[in-house]
Amino acid sequence: MYAVIETGGKQYRVTPGQSLQVETLSGEVGSEVELGRVLAVCGDDQQLLTGASVASAKVRATITGNDRAAKVLVFKFKRKKQYKRTIGHRQNFTEVTVNAIEV
Repeated sequence: MYAVIETGGKQYRVTPGQSLQVETLSGEVGSEVELGRVLAVCGDDQQLLTGASVASAKVRATITGNDRAAKVLVFKFKRKKQYKRTIGHRQNFTEVTVNAIEV
């Protein structure tokens, strides 16, 4: 069984027991959250449900940690003009473990 969810502007394919990193969620470590919109659910019978048939579906997960991703360096320059800028960015994320997919 798996579900396709949308959270933080991104879509993820999740299964029960899976751990994944999503955009920062509010909540304490160890608390249970309900992850974003459920777009599709595929059951054990390999039947894909979408649209109105999954409107009541829920994906429950537990927050296991908050952290920051590795630094991404951005280097800007304009040739022959002596213009150079180096900028770094670290994105915040929340690590969650999917507990259950409820249809």
